Amino acid sequence: MTTVDASERFTTLPDEATLSATVVALEEHGFSAEVVDDFDAARKAALARIPHGSSVMTNTSVTLKETGIEDTINTDGPYESARNKMLALDYQTQAQQMKVIAGQADYALGSVHAVTRDGTLVIASASGSQLAAYAWGATNVIFVVGVQKLVPTLEAARERVYQHSLKLEDARAQAAYGQHSSVGKILEIHQELPGRIHVILVRRLVGF
Repeated sequence: MTTVDASERFTTLPDEATLSATVVALEEHGFSAEVVDDFDAARKAALARIPHGSSVMTNTSVTLKETGIEDTINTDGPYESARNKMLALDYQTQAQQMKVIAGQADYALGSVHAVTRDGTLVIASASGSQLAAYAWGATNVIFVVGVQKLVPTLEAARERVYQHSLKLEDARAQAAYGQHSSVGKILEIHQELPGRIHVILVRRLVGF
């Protein structure tokens, strides 16, 4: 088993003043935001925003798994699982159709690797498969984010990606897929039209 040292710098929960200031900054940049206390509340908050019958894409996310959101969406229920629909296709012959399904759902769900004090969201990806939906393709986006991911600056956000998140994701990828991970692409969302992206901040250590 591989042991990964997680820097205390990137796993410390913020104080209330920092959390409140970040919520204000997010709202000033066009995001809506709320703070919840635990995993159960995060799951309920996310599901409450999704009308039954909507197509929902759960992008690969430790946070979605740990909060139970991934299983709720992709198990028989009131939602159309874009992930299940996508995985039913053949990647060798239907890759483009898979991209359309994943990138243009009614709701794209996932997390971010850092949230800056001035309200910027930072998401890293090896392939970039989820980034198109977050940036443009999905009608609505919901990010569920542990508050340990709050950082003061964009420089600190990038440091968090490379010094913390990548190490943990690399260990997860080796266990899950037998291969290393990497930072192939990074998306920074600085501003959004109001109503499209909602951020649920969880007062717990969750995700990478």
